[in-house]
Amino acid sequence: MGMTITEKILAQHAGLKEVKPGQLIECKVDIVLGNDITTPPAITEFEKIGTGVFDNEKIVLVPDHFTPNKDIKSAEQVKRMREFAKKHKITHFFEIGKMGIEHVLLTELGITLPGQVIIGADSHTCTYGALGAFATGVGSTDMAASMATGETWFKVPSSIKINLTGKLSKWVSGKDVILTLIGMIGVDGARYQALEFAGDGVKELTMADRFTISNMAIEAGGKNGIFPVYEKTREYLKYRTDKKYTEYYSDNDAVYERVLDIDLSKIVPVVSLPHLPENVKPAAECSNIKIDQVVIGSCTNGRIEDMKKAADILRGKKVHPDVRVIIIPGTQEVVLRSVEAGYVKDFIEAGAAFSTPTCGPCLGGHMGILAEGERAVATTNRNFIGRMGHVKSEVYLASPEVAAASAITGYITSPEVLK
Repeated sequence: MGMTITEKILAQHAGLKEVKPGQLIECKVDIVLGNDITTPPAITEFEKIGTGVFDNEKIVLVPDHFTPNKDIKSAEQVKRMREFAKKHKITHFFEIGKMGIEHVLLTELGITLPGQVIIGADSHTCTYGALGAFATGVGSTDMAASMATGETWFKVPSSIKINLTGKLSKWVSGKDVILTLIGMIGVDGARYQALEFAGDGVKELTMADRFTISNMAIEAGGKNGIFPVYEKTREYLKYRTDKKYTEYYSDNDAVYERVLDIDLSKIVPVVSLPHLPENVKPAAECSNIKIDQVVIGSCTNGRIEDMKKAADILRGKKVHPDVRVIIIPGTQEVVLRSVEAGYVKDFIEAGAAFSTPTCGPCLGGHMGILAEGERAVATTNRNFIGRMGHVKSEVYLASPEVAAASAITGYITSPEVLK
């Protein structure tokens, strides 16, 4: 019986000829990732083990959630990471000025590659499945054990094939694809399963689209989201790494839990209403919802392509006087490219604030916390109660296109209505 991409990667890293869904396995890992929230408790557990790190080049530490440090506690957390990195000579520790939002930064630097097993003490580690890697989030205790041993354990997930056909229309992007899927299957529709994206439609998606889609596999309950490697993947990596990597493809007789078909040409700009990502409606049907804030950025939509989409809509226009707009680029490279392309000028002239890279308001950290009764349209990935501030605030998830259009009108707006 054939295997899926996910099963093949896990089998190889477990030293087995084959694996099956439900099987418990021990795997070698290629990358262990942690951030400023999850790494300090991992360090505490790691120190109880009493060994050194398994490989100082395979551990990646990125302070991004509360950075630049918003208070004494966050400063102490990053200090502990910094001291740990120095003690163990961690190659990939990214200080302020060099850091970015972890799941944008690692792909940009060519640290994450196809065929790898990547674990991170952050639920959106599944982003790297866009490159054809098995990537998933773990807890701080598992991170600690893996820093010491270079191994972890998994229950092999079954897979759901998402067969994509057609091509996205103007104003529609990867965020609309994944929100539409989550709207179809619900936030637990892929619980502990691999979401494998396949079909001719995959070739029509940009790498930015794929990163966004894989990033939010966890919002459907998925263990991981994964794409096969195609020419766009190789082209993306060509300028970021000279390391060799392995491409895996599902066998024709691989077994799937189920197969879902999505015609990309039929997807429209959508919005996820509070307080679950599955509450999806066409943006055009939400035009009566007045907003107070717009956030464009995060590990889901903080790439240069997202900056361009927002700038193209905001250029020559003004932010609605009742709306605060915060643009948060994913990395320092995205900042530089946004400056060079004139996007920062477009944002500031429109009346938006442009930030240093940080997770910031996505998790209710800083740089845009909501007060009671306020509503935000955000390109982030979660809209749970209190996610971005007060428990009586509301977050509406959307693409950069919808977010930028809404910033101009002051209401949730589908971008095609702007002239």
